[in-house]
Amino acid sequence: MNLPFAKVVPELSLDRAFDYRIPEPLQRDVVLGSKVRVPFGPREITGYVVELRAQSEIEKLKDISAVIGQGAFVPPTIIELAQWISLYYCAPLGAALQTVLPQAVRGGQTRFKERLWVEPLPVKEPDFGRAKSQKNAWEFLQENGGGWLHELCVATATTAAIWRSLEQKNLVAISPERQERDPHAALDGDMSEPLVFNDEQKAAYDAVLEEMAKPKPQPILLHGVTGSGKTEVYLQAIARVLEAGKSALVLVPEIALTPQTVDRFRRRFAGQKAGVAVLHSHLSQGERHDQWHQIREGRAKIVIGARSAVFAPLVRLGLIVVDEEQENSYKQEESPHYHARDVAVMRGHMEGVAVMLGSATPSLESYQNALDKKYRLCSLTRRVEVQNMPTTHILDLRQELKNVKTPTLLAPRLVEAVNKRIDAGEQTIIFLNRRGYATSLQCPQCGHVEECPRCSVSLTYHRKANKLCCHLCDFSITAPNVCPKCAFDQYKQRGVGTEKIEESVERAFPNARIMRMDSDTMRGKHAYDEALSKFAAGETDILVGTQMIAKGLHFPKVTCVGVVHADLALQLPDFRAAERVFQLLMQVSGRSGRGDVHGEVYVQTRTPFHPAIQFARHHDYDGFAEQELEFRKVLNYPPYQRAILITWRGRSEEKTLYVAEQTAKKITELAGKDALITGPSPAPIAKINEQYRFHLFLRAAKLLPVTRALRPLLLEAQWPDDIKVTVDVDPMNLL
Repeated sequence: MNLPFAKVVPELSLDRAFDYRIPEPLQRDVVLGSKVRVPFGPREITGYVVELRAQSEIEKLKDISAVIGQGAFVPPTIIELAQWISLYYCAPLGAALQTVLPQAVRGGQTRFKERLWVEPLPVKEPDFGRAKSQKNAWEFLQENGGGWLHELCVATATTAAIWRSLEQKNLVAISPERQERDPHAALDGDMSEPLVFNDEQKAAYDAVLEEMAKPKPQPILLHGVTGSGKTEVYLQAIARVLEAGKSALVLVPEIALTPQTVDRFRRRFAGQKAGVAVLHSHLSQGERHDQWHQIREGRAKIVIGARSAVFAPLVRLGLIVVDEEQENSYKQEESPHYHARDVAVMRGHMEGVAVMLGSATPSLESYQNALDKKYRLCSLTRRVEVQNMPTTHILDLRQELKNVKTPTLLAPRLVEAVNKRIDAGEQTIIFLNRRGYATSLQCPQCGHVEECPRCSVSLTYHRKANKLCCHLCDFSITAPNVCPKCAFDQYKQRGVGTEKIEESVERAFPNARIMRMDSDTMRGKHAYDEALSKFAAGETDILVGTQMIAKGLHFPKVTCVGVVHADLALQLPDFRAAERVFQLLMQVSGRSGRGDVHGEVYVQTRTPFHPAIQFARHHDYDGFAEQELEFRKVLNYPPYQRAILITWRGRSEEKTLYVAEQTAKKITELAGKDALITGPSPAPIAKINEQYRFHLFLRAAKLLPVTRALRPLLLEAQWPDDIKVTVDVDPMNLL
């Protein structure tokens, strides 16, 4: 039965759906999830059908003007997920629906790429006479089959005119065909075979299959040390999913991890008819458009991608894998501020699909869920192939540099260890999670520090470009030669970044082949993949970089890792600071000793006895988690309380604070007596891009009653035009 009314959510940041009448000629075409064109005030806009109804309470309704495309643009399961995101993350429903679709698909401007395809026709052996080029082209086609016209011209050293002559003789058919843009077409390798499990891997694999067989599966937390073979468990579980005729979704935290992951999956499933699609923000619009449609049409059975891939419109979803589930990059920075891991868990719950969360250092939220039996915990406590965890040395810089006469960024023991590895033909990673050359320039005479005029932070000095740059708003200027305050001409550089570390490494190891990987050097689309390929091929001895080299990478020849200034982030005003430092140290140390040679890790610090550093030294996740959870419980921090961070931003400091204070009074009334509210107060970074920022931090045992109460106030309030308000549920960044 065709229903005559529809609720449509416009492609606007509005938190409601509007009723429309479906004219009879369109009733067969309009389905749940259809993209439609509708009148909206004096204009026409596009929107999505989120409900079909037999009647409407509104008497005078406008008609839907047109249906765009065929079938559901947004599958019903994804509509339900968007509605949950809107409710839980206190975001407009229109914004949530826009989030689940890539811009390349929503915009309607991107089309499939068409090229000319040449196909041989079934004919007897033709007589070409003296047309030797036509004969050679024909024979090549008979031997190799059809192909793209341009590639055939190159392969046979002919022109398009030769092939058109063959077409006129009815020997070939030339027609425009869709050519899908494959972002990883260059990846190639031998097909890989499944590996033999150890007993822990087998137990985890059996647990996944057991949950997959249930109508309401429980999420699985796969807690495995680095190098324990978590990916092999993913691969073999997905193989079972494919055997059942279903599809799988694999989320990875960093876009940079995707090429290596895609290569591994393609080589494993190369012999099966299971297309592997990729979704992440570094794809071109055309690539994203083609990959999404490949998934929607059911031609891709495996989807690998970053955060936004959680909304992939997979047909018959059978398993969701979230690798490195603890990573902050799963959290969306713009509204709606969803967390892809939590959305994946909710999608699994809604669709009755097993969800596997993998990590060497699980987030304390996920670990507490496992302790509370909400998640099923599976542990991989040892590395595969009888590899031991690396030995970690803590270098107390207060002692290590006491007798060093020449200032240096690398402790003597680290330099000695790296030299030994270079002599043995092995590789080293030097890690510092801060880019640039120096974190600030300061005049030693008057004390002036070069600061960003738009933000409340100092400018970072980049020596190679001779620029002072703000890493928050991208403001940059040429580095001055003299102090603008007192004209003193000898600036002092404060702090250190990867560019300065690279210089120190070059000075300490003049004969080594050195490469730096950070967002300054990895500018090109394929720069990251090419750099890793060089490192994997042994063309680099020492790799210097930020956190993009710390996670998920497997290089058996890396036997030494040096961590410079391991305690940089410990003093940040964020209750998760210790957890992040511990996770980062565990992850980067996990790059060492993944081959036949035992690995070592050297951690340089001035706070050697901090628990995060000591527990990381002993690879003791359980010990760290026990102590950190006790701290969180006493102070009512997540995971024992849920949190909401509300931020007001505006160009006028006084006006923004006034609006924040007035709103905070209403929030306090609505949230109830059980909510713990701090603020509003200036954010730790008080100004970004010429906008002053004020935070209100709210904690409560249960979140949905609070967000339901706050929705009308925060989403429907008429804020001043120059004041912006954002609501971040389960915030990951408090700065």
